[in-house]
Amino acid sequence: MRERLPVEVWVLVAASFIIAIGFGIVAPVLPVFAASFGVGHTAIAALISVFAFVRLAFAPMSGKLVNRFGEPHIYIVGILIVAFGTAMCGFAQSYTEMLLWRSLAGIGSTMFTVAALGLLIRITPAPMRGRASGMWAAGFLVGNIAGPIVGAGLVPLGLWVPFVSYGLLLCLAAFVVWFFLRRSTLAALDRNNTETPMSMRQAVRHPAYRAALASGFANGWAVFGVRISLVPVFVIEALKHSAAVAGISMSVFAAGNAAMLFLSGKIADTRGRKPVAIAGLLISGLATVWMGFTGDVWTFMAASLVAGAGAGLLNPPQNAVVADVIGARGKGGPVLAGFQMVTDLGAIIGPMCAGLLADSFGFEASFAITGAALLLSVGFWFVAPETLPTHEEEHTAAAVAPECGCLDESAEVPTGERVGGRPRHPEA
Repeated sequence: MRERLPVEVWVLVAASFIIAIGFGIVAPVLPVFAASFGVGHTAIAALISVFAFVRLAFAPMSGKLVNRFGEPHIYIVGILIVAFGTAMCGFAQSYTEMLLWRSLAGIGSTMFTVAALGLLIRITPAPMRGRASGMWAAGFLVGNIAGPIVGAGLVPLGLWVPFVSYGLLLCLAAFVVWFFLRRSTLAALDRNNTETPMSMRQAVRHPAYRAALASGFANGWAVFGVRISLVPVFVIEALKHSAAVAGISMSVFAAGNAAMLFLSGKIADTRGRKPVAIAGLLISGLATVWMGFTGDVWTFMAASLVAGAGAGLLNPPQNAVVADVIGARGKGGPVLAGFQMVTDLGAIIGPMCAGLLADSFGFEASFAITGAALLLSVGFWFVAPETLPTHEEEHTAAAVAPECGCLDESAEVPTGERVGGRPRHPEA
């Protein structure tokens, strides 16, 4: 019989879609609203970067909060904090005030991100973690594609409208999670789980976790950093096309990403995490290098599509490996926070390094170094063991144990005693 993902996973996917739509609504308007205060490009960039910096700084505390109060509570509280901070950005009367509200939203963002990953790990059967991760990422991706379309229709109503709309959508996402998980025994905090939370030191000793950190940093550098900061500039300055074409190229990347997420998750759950992650890194890395050496927009679009497909291959097995290292009953708040921090660090460092390289040596060098970061992380995966658990390893024994006693308990001695008209054991 084919296994199905728990209903709770679909709740998280729906919430991620709602959150991503709101993010897509605000992202294009944020720099425009900041510029209305008369600040320069550096201040606008700082407003965008402070969100990532705060996420990075608060991630360790988020991991501790998840272990202490449970994922559902921290998830909902984090979403509501982002909702409040983002909505208040729309009513900011100065650049400094907007910067403070944006920082508050960053705190909530890392809270619900770490909690969502932890909950996804805990409620998903081990052999289905790749598919669950792919579905969750797809929810964000589709929402990010739909968000700017919705946002374009809200801007004429006022620059503050997208911020308030995002806040309302986040409140809706929090309600969806609360309503559908409030009676879920699968999502509830297990008070009987007295296991000591896994520390970062313990996790880093595992080669597979080190591989996930390496690829997470490189992926943050390339996908969340360089793709957003450098690709539009490359299309406009090097390829001599409009900002609209730059936006289309980013949509092409997203399409390639979305096309591979479901396939990647399925293969990672059947064939193994390691080969899919290596394939994703190789494809993404080589295509990123190729992007910097393209001379026309159509070739660049093709490279963007391939790079997106590579990133889509990487995401599900990478997240699944982190989950495998923590284990189904493990408390992995700090470990998840560490993984999130490394990804955020790549997203912060990547654009700065790429910008310096582009100014000093040209776009080719910038894209080449970004692609090299992805390719270098392949080495960590080659030496990492396969972490895909079998169904029997992590589920069958645990499910049968409560009914059968201890797992190492010996068989009962035949007594011949009749129970309910039938002998418990055949007569000798």
